[in-house]
Amino acid sequence: MAEPTVNPQNSPEELVEEVDHDGTVLRLVTRADMRAQRLRHRSVFIAVVSSHGELLVHQRSMSKDIWPGWWDIAVGGVVAPGEDFGAAARRELAEEVGLTQCSLGFLGSGAYEDDSVRLSAWCYLCRSDGPFVFSDGEVVRTEWVAPDRIGEWLGTHRVLPDSVALVLPRILGEGLHRAGLGLPT
Repeated sequence: MAEPTVNPQNSPEELVEEVDHDGTVLRLVTRADMRAQRLRHRSVFIAVVSSHGELLVHQRSMSKDIWPGWWDIAVGGVVAPGEDFGAAARRELAEEVGLTQCSLGFLGSGAYEDDSVRLSAWCYLCRSDGPFVFSDGEVVRTEWVAPDRIGEWLGTHRVLPDSVALVLPRILGEGLHRAGLGLPT
């Protein structure tokens, strides 16, 4: 995997909760410190699936503080201090793709860490065909990907590893892991 790019100018003074592996808040830190020290924080991921079962994927803007320009299989982001996971998911859907009336299905929670990030996340599913609005500038473009093409699509795009690890198994099922699609276990 390619080394992630970090843009330290993206909301560096925004406050973020550092949490332990169980999600217990330890302290407030700046977003810049969270990124620089790779501190565990709370996040949400929301898979947007069409009425035909296609997954909405999007390319992130170059202004993102980590992995700018990379593709993602889920809408989402960092949970604000004191914010409920469900409220954070609804906020992220509205900010990133303009969805305000989408009901959320809880997919599960989990932790993820690699050399770039450490997080505890709740994952959701939203069924919507749009229309989508990209008013905050975080999303550059979107595509729909059919479930039987996701493995091929992942092989041709730089994709955020955290959402692939936490969301994809929950929406596609364990059978696809064994089908040799190269998805994380």
